[in-house]
Amino acid sequence: MSKVIGIQLEGSKDLRHYRTDEENINMGDYFIVDTIIGEEIGKLVKSCGKCFNDIKHISAIPQVLRRASKADIDSFKHKREEESVAHNYCIQKIQERQIPIKLVRVSFFTSEKKAIFYFTSEGRIDFRDLVRDLAKKLRMRIEMKQIGIRDESKMVGGIGICGRTLCCKQFLTNIEPITLQMAKKQNLNMNPLKISGQCGRLMCCLSYEDSCGGRVFVEDEDELVGYNEEEELGS
Repeated sequence: MSKVIGIQLEGSKDLRHYRTDEENINMGDYFIVDTIIGEEIGKLVKSCGKCFNDIKHISAIPQVLRRASKADIDSFKHKREEESVAHNYCIQKIQERQIPIKLVRVSFFTSEKKAIFYFTSEGRIDFRDLVRDLAKKLRMRIEMKQIGIRDESKMVGGIGICGRTLCCKQFLTNIEPITLQMAKKQNLNMNPLKISGQCGRLMCCLSYEDSCGGRVFVEDEDELVGYNEEEELGS
């Protein structure tokens, strides 16, 4: 019988759910899984309970390909080293050509000779010369992919002002729009430094209690009180 496990991908540290039919599995075991860039290696960090494994559409969850062997672990370790070399070389060429972009991550495909270079920039950039440099050095197809500043935080990760791992890195799969109204509902300090995350945008956690009206903190009375939007509109 299949059961659902949480696999943390090496390098990216992204946590994803997969199915497995293996019985004797332990925390820390390594597995090979299929991703959009081919096979990747990940570590078992979570085993879901019976109620989760009994869901009707468990078959829609992808299955692990196999348990990782020592050869697999060594191969993916070598792949990470090659990605690090490519990352450093790309940064060197960016500086030499004075291209106004920030390189975030390099990912090599395992299914073909191709690499994706994720970057951020403020506008459209002509990086054709950079692509030629990379293709000549690495001898593979090169794809430059521009990402947003929120996606950068999700890839890089970090610690929020709450002292915990960034939500976008730890468990958020979709980054929803956040508005100032969400912060106003909770009577928060509107100082941008207090309500902005590592990415410089409004914190994702501002939306967690928005659907139920939010909450406000009254410093004078040191207590939590409910937020009544109708009373505010009527006043």
